Amino acid sequence: MEKLLITGGAGFIGSCFVQRWLEKKNIDLVNFDALTYAGHLASLGGVAENPRYTFIHADLRSAKDIEQAICEHRPSMILHLAAETHVDRSIEKPNDFISTNVMGTSILLEATLHYWRTLSASEQEGFRFLHISTDEVYGPVGGKRVATEADAYAPTSPYAASKAAADHIARSYQQTYGLPVMIAHPTNNYGPRQFPEKLIPHFIFKSLRGEDLPLYGDGMQERDWLFVEDHCEALETLLFEGTPGESYHVGSQILRTNLKVAQNICTEINKLQPTDGNENKERIALVEDRPAHDHRYALDCGKMQREFGWSAKTSFDEGLRHTVQWYLKHPEWIESVQGDYQGQRMGLL
Repeated sequence: MEKLLITGGAGFIGSCFVQRWLEKKNIDLVNFDALTYAGHLASLGGVAENPRYTFIHADLRSAKDIEQAICEHRPSMILHLAAETHVDRSIEKPNDFISTNVMGTSILLEATLHYWRTLSASEQEGFRFLHISTDEVYGPVGGKRVATEADAYAPTSPYAASKAAADHIARSYQQTYGLPVMIAHPTNNYGPRQFPEKLIPHFIFKSLRGEDLPLYGDGMQERDWLFVEDHCEALETLLFEGTPGESYHVGSQILRTNLKVAQNICTEINKLQPTDGNENKERIALVEDRPAHDHRYALDCGKMQREFGWSAKTSFDEGLRHTVQWYLKHPEWIESVQGDYQGQRMGLL
């Protein structure tokens, strides 16, 4: 019987994936999540009532807990999303990122390998382990160039370095042991239920509080923005159609500067909650840049289109409009998840 085990299913991307999966797939799902500051059951809606859903509150770094979860539920596929992800936090507490992203991934892979070896030959053949990485492992990409799946890694932040290390470990389990591992490199995700430390919800959060929108450096850093629903669709595709041993880039391939994104957010908020003139845009404030702030990330995502016919469907304007509308309609969600986070600056030396 097919069954999916997802790590980090109460996080931003994970919660979106869980809800989509249970709506669209007749396959049981087990959600293994530590519920850190960025993981919240409130993001999962009413999925707890679904008979095909199981939640396990445990830490990925506990070999005992992950081994028990895998052996008890016997998944036919594993989606590994659990990670520390915020670059600013990684500058302040790099060891937290090494512990979760590197050691946690290693523990998960080792437990998965032991389980996989107990499967029949046909079950081993059909098993899939999809590890989710980031475009940041390639470091800054200059000029008009785009990084391909064959490019060398050059991470600059502790976060990116921890994800690069996890990628190498995951790939080694495929090459050394034959474990059917695939790696996905998504670009910057955005959408509803993203913790307000990340750029787009952070600016929405600040704007709704009438505070300045802090833009690092000159605001000319370029990013590829991917709507979270499109990303989850790509992950579903890879779980069923991806090839073990392969890496896949997932993005919109349309870049925008952080300044332009901030301006777009202000425009959308002004449309939905009109104020006098351009009050929100006037609150965009340039602040001290982040250490080693990469100027540009860009991926070649043609492989997804060529092999699976997948491409991002949601335009940035449409996705941003939906995102802003959601945050305006759900202030209670922000209050329920923010804890002691009040929009304070992180990541300065």
